[in-house]
Amino acid sequence: MARILQTTFLVLAATALAACGADKQDARQAPPPVVEVAEVLAEPATLWNDFTGRVAAPETVELRPRVSGYIEQVAFTEGELVQRGDLLFSIDPRPYRARERAAQAELASARSQLTLARNQAERAQQLLKSRAISRDEFDRRNAAQDSARAAVDAAEAALENARLDLQYTQVKAPISGRVGRAFITRGNLASADQTLLTTLVSVDPMYVYFESDQQTFVASRSFFTPERHPEVRVGLAGEPGFPHRGQLDFIDNRLNSHTGTLQFRAVIPNPDGTFKPGQFARVQMPTEQLSRAVLVNRKAVLSDQDRRFVYVVDGENRVARREVGAGPQMDELVVIRHGLDSGERIVVNGLQKIFAAGVQVEPQLVQMREQDPDRQIAAR
Repeated sequence: MARILQTTFLVLAATALAACGADKQDARQAPPPVVEVAEVLAEPATLWNDFTGRVAAPETVELRPRVSGYIEQVAFTEGELVQRGDLLFSIDPRPYRARERAAQAELASARSQLTLARNQAERAQQLLKSRAISRDEFDRRNAAQDSARAAVDAAEAALENARLDLQYTQVKAPISGRVGRAFITRGNLASADQTLLTTLVSVDPMYVYFESDQQTFVASRSFFTPERHPEVRVGLAGEPGFPHRGQLDFIDNRLNSHTGTLQFRAVIPNPDGTFKPGQFARVQMPTEQLSRAVLVNRKAVLSDQDRRFVYVVDGENRVARREVGAGPQMDELVVIRHGLDSGERIVVNGLQKIFAAGVQVEPQLVQMREQDPDRQIAAR
């Protein structure tokens, strides 16, 4: 029995050793893994930085009445678009019409007095020649004429003021834009220069304000000159990417001493009302122009804690780990600050098949850039 067991054990052991040997032979004969490699690019690129901004209207009006009175009509729908000159509120005009008529009567009386004074002054001129009146009487009549003329001027000014007050009972839109809600309704008293009636904001174009640190400003100031206003890209919450285009038109003249930042402003068209004052926006602005940027596909850049590296394929199709300085990125491309040069081949797909440096691979050459080659690089 013991002999049988011993014989069985030897047979099993021989079988296991044969299988192990076969596995090692298969491993030695396994073909190298297939990976996709691409040549490192080197080309001019514009780097962009991302900022957080806020949308603001170029024109904002808090509408208040210029005359006091009771609101007779609210002539707009809250939230609608209005044009400059459209009627928004009507104040009871009857008291101001009465004042206008009174001013007209005062003017008529003053003109009558001026006519009388002018006639008396002309007669005095003739009488003085014949020495029928004294010089003192002549001077008094001329002074009366001047006084009557001044009274006419005052009456004309009073009439003009009364007509303005009557005109101000029609509260009209001073700008074109979107009107807010009515803070006062029909029948309520509105006090001149005090009562807030509504608000009005312009809608097209809009401003986007954002702030940049001093270092970014120094790097980007070459893009903004009196003759050159660079394009900026803008995106709103919920929108993928930066679908809107605007133009940088203003840089503040001093830095904020509390935050160390400088304010920028972009103008962006808003024909369909997409942008509203107070919204947060994401802004991309060009900050650096590189005459020769080394670019790789971002899928090729791996991380090891705080280090970045790629796998470079040599002339014998063996991979070597290479630490690189990864810079800004956008879409599928990454700017490499150091560690690579144009023309070198790196692995972009099949990285999971590489277990260690020195492994031989079967490279398949692909393009480094998969998307539109005209896309610019945006710093992030």
